[in-house]
Amino acid sequence: MNENKTNINWYPGHMAKTKRQIGEQLNLIDVVYEVIDSRMPRSSKINDIDDLIKNKKRILIMTKSDLCDSNKTNKFVKYYESLGYKVLQFDLQSCKNLEPLINLTESIMEEEFSKMTSKGLSRRPIRVLVVGVPNVGKSTLINRLVGQNKAGVGSKAGFTKQLSWIRVNKNIELLDSPGILWPKFEDQKEAHILASLSSIKDEVVDSFQLSSFIIRTMYELYPKQLEERYGITSISEDLIEEYDLIAKRRGALKKGGLTDYDKVSNIVIQDLQNGRLGKVTFDDISNL
Repeated sequence: MNENKTNINWYPGHMAKTKRQIGEQLNLIDVVYEVIDSRMPRSSKINDIDDLIKNKKRILIMTKSDLCDSNKTNKFVKYYESLGYKVLQFDLQSCKNLEPLINLTESIMEEEFSKMTSKGLSRRPIRVLVVGVPNVGKSTLINRLVGQNKAGVGSKAGFTKQLSWIRVNKNIELLDSPGILWPKFEDQKEAHILASLSSIKDEVVDSFQLSSFIIRTMYELYPKQLEERYGITSISEDLIEEYDLIAKRRGALKKGGLTDYDKVSNIVIQDLQNGRLGKVTFDDISNL
């Protein structure tokens, strides 16, 4: 067992293809829904989004608001709003009402459509592109908007594999797209945050390396929540004592009472992703 320090890079071929296809479809698009995860409002934001969608009207949708540290995330909301973004936050698992999003979409197109009707042109459906890194809730958002399971939902990053048009109602059509990352992560902390919160496939990064990053980050940012879940009050250099403690508390032991480090690693990762470590936001506004 070794806390591997190898760099994280994951850029499947379909991501490059998706960017090319978005460019080909862009002239059809009126509005872009840029979807990011409230727990990582900087790391989950596509680095070259402006190059990708040019000057299209945009709504920034922050998902998983029920799982984030609202004090930290709200600072990002204010920051993005100060840049001119229109920002909405949702807990898509329990949200029953996406009218604010539909209303905002229609309102930002009203002036343009009014010009069309004044020229005798008929109104047409608003065409919306949905983009975001893998597993931030794009498909769940679409399913909530449509009211049925039109877009597949997977717990694994990279579930959606191709662009597809979906009608929400007579006024809005959506173009769903696969999750997009960038070819090279210059900031490995950002890459680890994305991997920790499931935007990078588990098999791309060593689970012990990832769980170690989570434990260290939780100890730095949310020590009380780490203590409440695992009884950890301090951390050692190699984290062996901490893994042994988690193994005893969570029953992750092999025969002879030995710690099953792979099992502990997976427990830590799943606990974070499922909210059992409490509400967290791993990005810091001061790093912008």
